[in-house]
Amino acid sequence: MKWMERTLEDIFKALGTDQEKGLRNEQAAELLRQKGFNEFEEEKKEGIGAKLMHQLSEVTTIILIIAAVISAYLAISEGHGYAEPLVIIAIVALNAVLGIRQELSAEKALDALKNMNTPTAKVIREGVLQPLHSKELVPGDIIVVEAGDLIPADARLIESANLLVEESALTGESVPSEKNARAEVKESAPLGDRFNMLFSGCLVTNGRGRAIVVATGMETEMGKIAALLNNTKKSKTPLQQRLIELGKKLSVVAVAAGAIIFGIGMYHGETIMDMLMTAVSLAVAAVPETLPVIVTVTLAFGIQNMVRKNAIIRRIPAVEALGSASVICSDKTGTLTQNQMTIKQIWAVSHKPKADTDAFLDAETELLKLFSLASNASIEKNQGEETIIGDPTETAIIRLLQAKGMNKSQLEAKYPRVHELPFDSSRKLMTTVHRTEEGYISITKGAFDRIPLDPHAACTHEHQAEANHIHDQFAEQALRVLALGYKRYDELPEQLDAAELEQGLRFAGLVGMIDPPRPESKAAVQAAKAAGIKTVMITGDHMATASAIAREIGILEEEDLAISGAELERMSDEELKQKVRDISVYGRVSPEDKIRIVQAWQANGEVVAMTGDGVNDAPALKAADVGTAMGITGTDVAKSASDMVLTDDNFATIVDAVAEGRRVYENIRKTLYFLLSCNFSEILIMIIAVALGWGLPVIAIQLLLINVVADGIPGFCLSREKMEPDAMRQKPIPKQAGIFSNGLGKKIALQAGLYTILTLAGFYVGKFVTISDHIAASHEVGQTMAFVILGWSSVVHIFNVRSNTQSIFTIGFMSNRPLFWCAMLSISIIFGVGVIPGMMSIFQLVSLSAVHWLIVTLLSIVPLVVVELMKLRMRANGKGA
Repeated sequence: MKWMERTLEDIFKALGTDQEKGLRNEQAAELLRQKGFNEFEEEKKEGIGAKLMHQLSEVTTIILIIAAVISAYLAISEGHGYAEPLVIIAIVALNAVLGIRQELSAEKALDALKNMNTPTAKVIREGVLQPLHSKELVPGDIIVVEAGDLIPADARLIESANLLVEESALTGESVPSEKNARAEVKESAPLGDRFNMLFSGCLVTNGRGRAIVVATGMETEMGKIAALLNNTKKSKTPLQQRLIELGKKLSVVAVAAGAIIFGIGMYHGETIMDMLMTAVSLAVAAVPETLPVIVTVTLAFGIQNMVRKNAIIRRIPAVEALGSASVICSDKTGTLTQNQMTIKQIWAVSHKPKADTDAFLDAETELLKLFSLASNASIEKNQGEETIIGDPTETAIIRLLQAKGMNKSQLEAKYPRVHELPFDSSRKLMTTVHRTEEGYISITKGAFDRIPLDPHAACTHEHQAEANHIHDQFAEQALRVLALGYKRYDELPEQLDAAELEQGLRFAGLVGMIDPPRPESKAAVQAAKAAGIKTVMITGDHMATASAIAREIGILEEEDLAISGAELERMSDEELKQKVRDISVYGRVSPEDKIRIVQAWQANGEVVAMTGDGVNDAPALKAADVGTAMGITGTDVAKSASDMVLTDDNFATIVDAVAEGRRVYENIRKTLYFLLSCNFSEILIMIIAVALGWGLPVIAIQLLLINVVADGIPGFCLSREKMEPDAMRQKPIPKQAGIFSNGLGKKIALQAGLYTILTLAGFYVGKFVTISDHIAASHEVGQTMAFVILGWSSVVHIFNVRSNTQSIFTIGFMSNRPLFWCAMLSISIIFGVGVIPGMMSIFQLVSLSAVHWLIVTLLSIVPLVVVELMKLRMRANGKGA
């Protein structure tokens, strides 16, 4: 119901309330029974058991569990040993623990929102003003609020006096809202323009008021946000979706390979038990066991880098999602701008306007002094640092005064204040009276059209037209304009009221101020554009201000549209989806509008990063692929709903985080290239060898060692690879793109094929060709050679994947020292397993001759040579960096 447009008489009648006495206690008790407590409903939380089931229901995990069960059965019944099932179970357990830990750190946005409810309220019931727990408020209660109070429920004002309410958390408005019980508000007015309404969770900063409660709990504007948070589910990041798809594909590959090899084995007369063991081997071969852990480590390293760049990641997958971001929906105040009102222009009558950076003449200096004397902003010193405290517009005046080498304290000492008429929202003026050497001066500042000038003064008519022109000029620049007039007295007037002090003033001039863009915002927007990322401004501020700032920093270009929340409300979801690419600026929007904008971009297949600081931003932050809250100005609700928190509230930090996200995502793709090349080759090696009647080239426990030692140990260090030189000049990878896009699948297939040929060649030589006088050809020798070639060539391959185009000899083997030494460790472990008798026995290997080791070494470095030649050809064709 649109309470802002109804008459108070209608509201009292509809809610059954006495205007003076409020509700009766019996009425309130009955309403409380009907409506429930004035608090927010909680979203049902998932238990640890359910979270564990989610983790264990992943396709790749199921494959490993089945493999572990079969392996354990064979260990018990056939005496194959327990090493294999124990290792598989340990890997499953580690992956599950890491996954649950991520889920347990999920959002607590609703809890933070509940904490914004004030515990007590001042309520009139049966004619008595009394304190009451806010959760017991009901519609129809009459409440009293004053400066410092947190508003306990949505209410319509009955009366107000100089009432200012800080609503930025709800509306995004950067300055306190002036409330007026007599204001006439249309039904279509956005939240920020409902001047006769009070909203739950907002703070009264000035004045007092009396109001009738019209909505409590989930029916308040804050309650609607709570409902949006409850109903908004976090979508999976592109990487999560791609890895889920990969898991499904790997399961199909494992089942198909198992069926093929089982059929071939039975055809060759193998036993069912041997074929079960082979199926276990294939399951192990198909699943990159260390991939989930390596992905988590890579993301965690990205998180550490982002902390150093003033970005704190709350959800680990958000790191990768940032790298895929194609749209950044940014708030204006404090993110793109400095969140600091600043005077940009000053005009003293009979002179030309001056920029704040220009040298001031006496006229501008005197005007600035008058503005400062009529301001209540103050300067406080804390541990040697000066802090200016007060209304944003007044702090802008004091800041400029200081910049021009003047001191407010000295000014006040010279012209002491003797009286003040506080700012009033109905007058839109503030007046102070000061003692001077010649007598007294009254100074009135406020809205340009409210300064009552002396109609008989010659200067009034002379400068009126020019003043109107300058005012319009400032307004076109989206500057907030303050005007000033004054009046001199020989003696202090007897009547120090508005009728005396605010009539017949002499006009002194104007100042124009704005919250200016951050110096780095323009460059950051351009960097995002070069990376194929669209920047959109969504703000609670007025359209003129938003458009001016957006135009200045390059967000709003000639062909782009800027629309208001009212215009957006008239659009259907389908119409918004069609037009969203053309709209760059949204002003005066509601929380529901922000979600619609995010979802419209997502419906177009885009990955959306959304910034915000207020409660009103929380649902959109949760709905976005990467919700980004402000660390300095952000509310707890916004931070809890976000994936990332900026400790410097700076848009440029988001672009830096995107670059880091792209580095992380590319390193994960390199990890897949590294791991899957080996995994797929293992399947091909097994199927081809068995089909040729050669028997198994490698057994399950050998495959497990290769996957964990040869692939896993060096694979962890890929997280430290630097960003590719052209990463921020590339377009974002489309959301619908598969994990093997941009040629990754072809590279994996080529490398897997190369591994297969080399490993089978080594297996053949060892099994069928006698090349040593001391060691005869045998199946065991072939298996040992196949094991070492597969393991070593896989380790060597990590130097291929470090860069997509650059030679390893250009970037240097030691440029990633941890990776180099881990690779050396893996090579040493595989060598140790192949020569230490106790290890050879566990992994069913035999001794090789020097000639065997020479062949193994030469075959193992072939992948490095082949890929280096391919990169050389790419660079020669101009496709490389």
